[in-house]
Amino acid sequence: MNTNPLIEGRKADSARRRQRVIKAINVARRAGTVISVSGIARQAGVDRAFLYRHKDLLAQVHTAGAEPPGDVAGPVVSRASLQADLANALDRGTRLAARVRHLETKLSEVLGEQAWRESGLGAPDDVEQLKSRITALEQQVIDLTGRLEERDEELQAARAANRQLISRLNTARPTEG
Repeated sequence: MNTNPLIEGRKADSARRRQRVIKAINVARRAGTVISVSGIARQAGVDRAFLYRHKDLLAQVHTAGAEPPGDVAGPVVSRASLQADLANALDRGTRLAARVRHLETKLSEVLGEQAWRESGLGAPDDVEQLKSRITALEQQVIDLTGRLEERDEELQAARAANRQLISRLNTARPTEG
């Protein structure tokens, strides 16, 4: 039989590492510790890549990680129940965050309205009185604009009269030269 000693050595090394992984899984099961790919790889002294290359060993690690610990007193907690608890907690957190945003928005609106009223910028209680005041002021503006236009016309007439008088005065007197 003509075999390559390097290939044989590699196979033997792989078999030893497989045995160490299986032993690490069994020790972790008996100890009741959390079983993960990183933890088993560390215990067995192999790379995580070794476990990912050997799908059967990876499946054993995942199966052992999903099983409840063996010699633990009290209620058994499974990975599925912990995941369900985590999902429920995340949903509750999402609902609470939405409720907080809603309450913050409502508080902001109420405080804004209160500040608006207290600053005097908000709509006063007697809107009709203000509307009549606005109407009166608009009428006053119209009257004052009319008076201003009359005075502008009078001023233009006075300027025209002054120009005529100045021109008559200038034509009636001969210029001395």
